[in-house]
Amino acid sequence: MIITDVSAFVLRLPVVTDACDGSQDTALIRITTDTGIVGWGEVDSCPSVVKAVVDAPLSHKICNGLANILQGRDPLDIDGCMQAMQEQANYYARVGVGAHAMAGVNIALWDVAGKAAGKPVWSLLGGASGGRFRAYCSVLFGDTPAQTYELARRYVDEGFSAVKFGWGPMGQDEQNDIDLIRQARRGVGEGIDVLIDAGQCWDWETALKRAHQFEEFSPFWLEEPLHPDDIAGYAELTARSPIPIATGEAESDVASFKRLVADGHLHWIQPDPGRCGISTFVAAGRFALERKGRVVNHAFKSGITIAASLHALAGLGLGGGDGIFEYCMSESPLRRGLTKESFDVIDGFVAVPEAPGLGVTINQAVFEEFRVA
Repeated sequence: MIITDVSAFVLRLPVVTDACDGSQDTALIRITTDTGIVGWGEVDSCPSVVKAVVDAPLSHKICNGLANILQGRDPLDIDGCMQAMQEQANYYARVGVGAHAMAGVNIALWDVAGKAAGKPVWSLLGGASGGRFRAYCSVLFGDTPAQTYELARRYVDEGFSAVKFGWGPMGQDEQNDIDLIRQARRGVGEGIDVLIDAGQCWDWETALKRAHQFEEFSPFWLEEPLHPDDIAGYAELTARSPIPIATGEAESDVASFKRLVADGHLHWIQPDPGRCGISTFVAAGRFALERKGRVVNHAFKSGITIAASLHALAGLGLGGGDGIFEYCMSESPLRRGLTKESFDVIDGFVAVPEAPGLGVTINQAVFEEFRVA
């Protein structure tokens, strides 16, 4: 089997705002093989730049486009394909959007491999079973504490046992920060987990102060309170915080995750397959689990990223019902309709796909409606 084509596509809603909602646009990767097997991946980055990275012509031997690099290669040699991209795009793609584009390719390669083997990706990763995960509802904070209360009531009524609020007005005012969490807790009631995504808005001293201020509301965790590069700050925070600290969605390579775990002492890491790929997700997850850390996905995209996340977590052996899973609640048609599979939450849980590969099918009507490049 050889790769005959690697294509990147940009999909975008007619109106895009500055809200931190990754389902307003997306970049898809499609790998086609000479046997007719097609694999799909998704990238959580700047979609138009991702496409440029894939489509770029040869400049010199360490500055080439990903499609050129992969043409004619064996898609089942996933490590070899990844190494070739890292070597031949070394000049410009070691980090950032270049690494993100490779992550999308990695997802598509795993999709091809699973389809070729007739097995779900989690099985190829060594998972004993797919299983299911407790889904936590992932939404943005309301513009006010009162709106956050109403959102909390709404999503608890939909059967979730955990709700995460993120970004929005968090970090703008101390009292408002506290009131947001107070109303989130009041809205979900007792017996439901509240998760907080601060959105990189503080230094570690302020984050520690907020952790103590939020403690009375019993948060499940405090997510990404600091800049991703502030490893020393995370080390100070995790050593003192009364609330578990989570981060890692911005990372794209194993070394960065290891630094978070070994030096930042993170309680939870949150790989996003659309930025790090399935291979790195699993490698980072194994490193964290070996050191008594915990692993959860970051996913705020379409069913492709949802499926990739479920397979990676199941491949780590976390699908027995004890694992937790980020479940994006955006109403975007890219989130809701890009794949024919909807990944319904039943009794608070979402099941891992059992079909070969990622187990997802592209909805061509939605794909064509929102494709802009």
